[in-house]
Amino acid sequence: MTSPMLSKGQNIALPDDVERIDVVLGWTENEVEVDASALLLGVDRKVRGDSDFVFYNQPESADGSVVFLGTGATEEGAQARIAVDLAAVPAEVHTIALAGSVGTGAFGDLGKLALRVVDGAGGSLAEYVTADATTESAFVFGEIYRRGTEWKVRAVGQGWDSGLAGLATAFGVDIDEDAVPTAAAAAETAADANTATAAAQATAATTTAPEPVRTVARRGVRTAKRAAVKRAEPMTFTLGEDGWQTARLFSVAGIGAGDEQERRATSAFVATMQAVKPFARAICARIGAPVGAFEGYLEVQYERGDGKVVPDAVLRVQRGGKIWTALLEVKTGNGRLRRDQLENYLDVARRRKYDVVVSLSNDVPAGPGELPVEVDRRKLAKVALRHLSWAEVAHEARMLLAHGGIEDELRAWLLAEFLRYLEHPRSGASEFVDMGRHWVAVRDAVTAGTLRASDQKALAVADTWTSLSRHLALRLTAELGVTVKHVLPRKHTTDPAARSAAAAERLAADGVFEAVLRIPETAGDLVVAADVRTAKIRCAVSLDAPDEGAAGRRVAWLLRQLKDAPADITVEAMFSERGNEACERLDAVRANPKVLTQGRAGTVVAFTLRQTFPMGARRSGTAAGFVAGVTTATDAFYGTVVQPLREWVPAAPKQAEPVDAG
Repeated sequence: MTSPMLSKGQNIALPDDVERIDVVLGWTENEVEVDASALLLGVDRKVRGDSDFVFYNQPESADGSVVFLGTGATEEGAQARIAVDLAAVPAEVHTIALAGSVGTGAFGDLGKLALRVVDGAGGSLAEYVTADATTESAFVFGEIYRRGTEWKVRAVGQGWDSGLAGLATAFGVDIDEDAVPTAAAAAETAADANTATAAAQATAATTTAPEPVRTVARRGVRTAKRAAVKRAEPMTFTLGEDGWQTARLFSVAGIGAGDEQERRATSAFVATMQAVKPFARAICARIGAPVGAFEGYLEVQYERGDGKVVPDAVLRVQRGGKIWTALLEVKTGNGRLRRDQLENYLDVARRRKYDVVVSLSNDVPAGPGELPVEVDRRKLAKVALRHLSWAEVAHEARMLLAHGGIEDELRAWLLAEFLRYLEHPRSGASEFVDMGRHWVAVRDAVTAGTLRASDQKALAVADTWTSLSRHLALRLTAELGVTVKHVLPRKHTTDPAARSAAAAERLAADGVFEAVLRIPETAGDLVVAADVRTAKIRCAVSLDAPDEGAAGRRVAWLLRQLKDAPADITVEAMFSERGNEACERLDAVRANPKVLTQGRAGTVVAFTLRQTFPMGARRSGTAAGFVAGVTTATDAFYGTVVQPLREWVPAAPKQAEPVDAG
């Protein structure tokens, strides 16, 4: 197969042995909501009926071959995911159009737009990136179509100014904006209000199957969205005295290591998903499940040859008449995922016609969609393999608790209790705390000047650094409520080997690891550099100076924003005349602002602020650990330096004074 990178109008054949794919539609401006959709078209490029229009209000085609999995934030912006079972697509469907629409604004406001087709292991089969959109409010990213006996992907990159309704009608869908919600929607609303049921579900890992729900017949497809829910605060306790602890819903008493730890964590995880629907939807979106009623079952036994296979849990989501099923394998503490175990589950899932096998452990892969364990790719032809880290699970819980999505006080408390359980050391569900077994050897080789970029240990530690960088972005995302991106060159986002090689080369040459974090609404990117040779962490941010006023006024503008910043940060001023840079400590600039500008030619065009922190040397642990040092430095620099900064905005133009006619 040729390179998966496509240009506009180009096509590529999908591998013959791949039957299930995910289509990912992405955009960089995550503040803008894009409504993704898929349309199953005949040879006349029209839908056969309204059920061939798959989107947020109708997330599955009638035959179940195409499923809208939902939209979520990513480190690159935002994305929507659509699952396609090529083997189940009806013969009369010739093309599946992959499109998006915006209710306000245009696709030209979204930055880069991307179409990516991935296999069951997250491997890229085709990719198309464009920044050519302008005024379009509906946009066809690409299409999957038949050519003889094979399936192909074509990059389209065209749109029109008619939004979701116009996009649908262009392909023959009838739109009914005034249609009433179905009985299923009403039943879901009623279920959300039943807090007693939620409490019962939190203490058990199984539920009975939902009763069939009669849907209300209607003409056309309803495109109106439900109103957003308000955030509920968890229950608070005020009558206790200092040192008293409230009772735990998920007890940590008596937890041993190994199997007992895994069973408790799995039970708490699945029960919380059953009780807190927004949490279940967030987790399901990460593992490629559709939006629907969730149920979980523990330690279900399956026959395999002469023995039995017992996954930690079976996860099920019901959407309409279809049931999506995943087998879950859980590890806690230092437990390692095993290839043979995952391949056994893949075999069982294939025979049972299940959808996916999910691994959950403390491994944090360096990139989204990457797997911590390689398996035989032939086993992924009909079943997908996904990975979740406990850090990502905790991240989703914090996001919901801090920034909305739960409208019931009891459910908010249930989720807070689950997060409280994860944060306890006995749970075995740790945050990212360990640089791996090669860290000490690589650290010492950097200090001695003997490290070479081709060293396999250096490549392994470089990969772990990228995982740590991703962890920093996830932590800040959960804390700030905005999507923080770990910025990488595009090649490195799709080529893990090139990414690790580049990081190892930088470490061998300069002794430095570097991560760039892009935080929305800040004046500049936060750059975190770990200098292993000097055992220092250096954080920096650069921002443009005002483009009007004298040099003194530009420095004064910066100092006003740094009134509470630490005195030991350094302030570097860049001038329009190259080679005129000046750098001083903040306390010196406060005492005499002219130290940055005196005797310099040109005007001040930009500033860079830096702060140095001690670097922990240990591979893991708390205060003395490398990970803890990087995390503490990042948090401190953001809070005291980056957060107060604002980009310069010129004053509004003034009207001319009226002329006195007299």
